[in-house]
Amino acid sequence: MIPCKPITQKLTLLLFSLTVFSGIQTYAQDGQTLFQSKCAACHNVFKDLTGPALGGLETRGPWADRQELYKWVRNPEGYMKADEYTQGLKAKYNSIMTAFPALKDEEIDAIVTYIDTEFKKPKDEGQKTNGETATSSNQNAVIFGVISLILAIIALILMQVNSNLKKMSDDAEGVMRPEPVPFYRNKVYIAMLAIVFFVVGGYYVTKGAIGLQRQTDYQPEQPIYYSHKVHAGINQINCLYCHGNAWESKHAAIPSVNVCMNCHKAINEYTKGPKLYKENGEEVNGTAEIQKLYAYAGFDPKNANAWDPSKAKPIEWVKIHNLPDHVYFNHSQHVRAGKVQCQTCHGEITAMDEVKQFSELSMGWCVNCHRETKVDFNYDGKKGNKFYSIYEKFHNDIKSGKMDSVTVKDIGGLECQKCHY
Repeated sequence: MIPCKPITQKLTLLLFSLTVFSGIQTYAQDGQTLFQSKCAACHNVFKDLTGPALGGLETRGPWADRQELYKWVRNPEGYMKADEYTQGLKAKYNSIMTAFPALKDEEIDAIVTYIDTEFKKPKDEGQKTNGETATSSNQNAVIFGVISLILAIIALILMQVNSNLKKMSDDAEGVMRPEPVPFYRNKVYIAMLAIVFFVVGGYYVTKGAIGLQRQTDYQPEQPIYYSHKVHAGINQINCLYCHGNAWESKHAAIPSVNVCMNCHKAINEYTKGPKLYKENGEEVNGTAEIQKLYAYAGFDPKNANAWDPSKAKPIEWVKIHNLPDHVYFNHSQHVRAGKVQCQTCHGEITAMDEVKQFSELSMGWCVNCHRETKVDFNYDGKKGNKFYSIYEKFHNDIKSGKMDSVTVKDIGGLECQKCHY
């Protein structure tokens, strides 16, 4: 009789190799995953956003010492008190980095390794868009899936070969054994296939369900080509000039045609700004887009004094950022009370021509922000939001050294009823 032990050992080796390969793939993605979830909202490897570009960070300031970097990442506000370099960063970017006290040394190392790897790539290769990165990740997932399927088929073939060899051995030795059950009637094989089907199917169904209604990188074509890069970036028009409701109400709101006409009664040509292009590379005639605005406003630049603002028609802008009906989000609570920068959620809006959705706006994304973002706490009775003076326990804990800051999580930011009706 031919023993089946060698074949069993081969199968075990195959499964072990598959497991190790999976682990290597996961570890290799850790730095990128952590960077995207923790850093990408404010930083880019190659260019300044809300915060400085991170490429070559270990050649700047105190970051050549990795221990100093650990201290900074976990407690930026405390670190800044005794460090001139980080004080200069705050003055330059008018913001302070979010603290990540829960990040381990190994996780920070993985992020730095990912940044260094991207920074050392050729410029055109390293500066990939989010869509290209996602495509690469999807391709890796497909390749890994194909390899897993091939290995599974090989394992099944080897099991069948082992069964046939055992039958041949029994026949040669005169050992009587029942006829083998066909593959499609073998309960063991059917059970294995059913388990694999439910595991794989369940994984993809769950992944798909999690992604429902997420519109990261959603960039619809608007009725008028409006460049935030020209208006908010080059001309430095404050976000609140057009979206003033964000300061005092739940919705940021879309400016009326009359707000646009405050400037464009006088500006009727686009001649001095940079050339404008759509995502497909098609050049945009800025002056023609201003004429579209005039058509909605019912405005004739040759007879400006006869303009009647009451006859203006609303521009049918396509909404980009959408939340489910059962989610409550208040712009004023974040922008005014929380002093959250617009770029935190909307990305580097001053560098966008056609606006797209930057953040996934998922529940997990919001919860992580609440866990890490510090509130404008009233530390000494003079600075900060005086509403927080009622939190006596936190004031005592800060004085005693138990806490160095208060996050949204500490004041109930993870309670379900905060965001859900």
